[in-house]
Amino acid sequence: MLGTLLGPGDGAIEHVVARYQRVAPAVTRFARSLSGNDRLTVRLGSEPAVGPDEVVCDPRLFRAAYERDAPVTPEEVALASALHEVVHLLATRLDEKRIYPADWPALDEVPPEPIDLLDALHRAGGPVAETLFFAIEDARQELRNLSVYPGARSVLSDIYRAAYPGALRRSSPLAQFTLACFLVVGAHASRADLEARLERRANAALTDGQDLLLRAAATDDPWQVAGYALGLLEVARRHGLLDDVRLDTRPGEEQVAAELSDAVDRVRLISPVVRDASSYREVRRSEDRRPGPGERNADTTLGADPSTDQILRVSTAPTVYLPTGQSGKLIVVPAPSAFSRFAGDGRRALAAVAQRWEVSQRRVSGELYPLFAANQRRGLRSGYDQGDVSPHAPLFIGAGLYTRMYERRAARTRRRYAVSLLVDGSASMLQPRPARHGTSSWGMSAALLGAWTLAALCDELQIDFEVALFNRSFAARPDDTEWSYTRSKSQATAGLRQTQGAAADRLASTVNHYLVKPFDRRWRDAEDVFAGMFWTAAEPSRAAAAARRDPHRAPPVSMFEKASNVDELNVSFAAERMSRLGTQVRVLVVLADGMTRGSVNTLARTVDAIERTGTTVLGIGIGDDTVTSAYARSQVVDRPDELTRSILEGVRRALRRSLALWGMDAWWLRPTTTPGKETLDA
Repeated sequence: MLGTLLGPGDGAIEHVVARYQRVAPAVTRFARSLSGNDRLTVRLGSEPAVGPDEVVCDPRLFRAAYERDAPVTPEEVALASALHEVVHLLATRLDEKRIYPADWPALDEVPPEPIDLLDALHRAGGPVAETLFFAIEDARQELRNLSVYPGARSVLSDIYRAAYPGALRRSSPLAQFTLACFLVVGAHASRADLEARLERRANAALTDGQDLLLRAAATDDPWQVAGYALGLLEVARRHGLLDDVRLDTRPGEEQVAAELSDAVDRVRLISPVVRDASSYREVRRSEDRRPGPGERNADTTLGADPSTDQILRVSTAPTVYLPTGQSGKLIVVPAPSAFSRFAGDGRRALAAVAQRWEVSQRRVSGELYPLFAANQRRGLRSGYDQGDVSPHAPLFIGAGLYTRMYERRAARTRRRYAVSLLVDGSASMLQPRPARHGTSSWGMSAALLGAWTLAALCDELQIDFEVALFNRSFAARPDDTEWSYTRSKSQATAGLRQTQGAAADRLASTVNHYLVKPFDRRWRDAEDVFAGMFWTAAEPSRAAAAARRDPHRAPPVSMFEKASNVDELNVSFAAERMSRLGTQVRVLVVLADGMTRGSVNTLARTVDAIERTGTTVLGIGIGDDTVTSAYARSQVVDRPDELTRSILEGVRRALRRSLALWGMDAWWLRPTTTPGKETLDA
């Protein structure tokens, strides 16, 4: 499993996009210089730009560029392909209307009104002329706009030079001529370089059209480029390049145009806006239908591709590094807020289950509360005698020798503690298990009850705490409902299978870390979502039925899939989040009903590395004793009441131990003698 998820990723799309992110500021500065707009931003995505101050690049273009077999580095490909796409998105404007030029081929009926360029070109030369025009215009834009960046142009030239010999060998004479026009206009190859590789007639046509190609490279007017394309088509006809193809019917013309476009696409980096007429119009229609500011995530957003959005989501996810040297992506997201719709049922279920399993919900901290209160008092000092009240203190206060009896230390002593609970969120936690009275799906519900009670413990002691669920499936978004989740999942999975092949499952089924209650949020803000998730876990059949009845409002109950978890990534990430708090006492509790499907050895090394930083890691297994192989501190439980108590007692013991290590009089750890018996408390 780790070999699949954490293996070398040089060819993976998410790594390609991550490399682009490192050069994104340079691309933005280039785009602002090219457009003259200092407010312009460049971002990755699949939906249209929100306004004229934004350019959106499709990340799939970078993957296509990266897969080219050329002597360039991944970083060079990321920068050059991004600049290439920005150039075409900003420079391609073909909508200007003019009167049909008099020097173009005569038409049976000349339009009296001005028409746009593509309409005029289609009437004059058909699909073949359009394909030749877009090949020349693509190269011309690169030559004109990337001339100030010779390094980026050299990367493009290396990519094209590595690809065009093979493309020429597989092309017809007309396709060879079209590809040669692209290379010569873009100055990626000279006529001398191409002479030995071209068929005789294509070579003669290239020589005859040399002057037209030079003019096309020097102009700034796309209408003139279209005129030169028509001239080159006539050159191809004079040299017999059209004798081998059928142009007497519209389907025949379109088939020839497709063959020419395929030949050029084997070499150039494909940009949709200059690929062909239909692709150009689709890009422009998407821009015309683009949503207004603030509507990007609304249902009215047009043109978004779920598979591309999923690629971006994985690419921008944090990378977790393991002690073994391996690393992997982890989708970190807040728990879906729609679970709060089940909050009422969840609170009632929590109270009933807590009573049935005899889990106290009041004064959970027990004897820890006075101990923590005493520890907090140790954070005070007197202004005169370091805490011992002198019998002369009233005289000193009355004489004004000092004004405050006590001062707080600068350090926040309550900030020394942090607790994190990780709960297995896979569908296996919802499966029926043996219980005291028959069988029930108590795995996740008992875990969440323990988390709820642990939250009460930490809240009473004013300890920073976090609760997170982890699983491996298609990641839900914070605003997902059952309908939006299942729809996004099916569309993204289908799109990824078409574009990414064998990598589709890895990109669609990600390692996820749902923050139910993060450190930086109040417990009361997370209670409703937590209660709703508890009801989903305690009554999975009823929750699923409610989701089927009203999927547009119900929470995404389908997010709990039965898939192979990779515990080590989540454990490492949770420990890192705690370490960033600056706390001295850290307790991490991991609860799962099975061992990681990554590597037990890697998990054990991860836990050991975390323990060496001073964090106490507790592993609790539900009916599965393999936790003993990875966790130095572990416990196996087979009953729901045991699970909740194990969570609480494990944290209590760690906190008691921490108080003793910080120098308190550890009376609760000393042996005490009673009449006829010696005991050891706690």
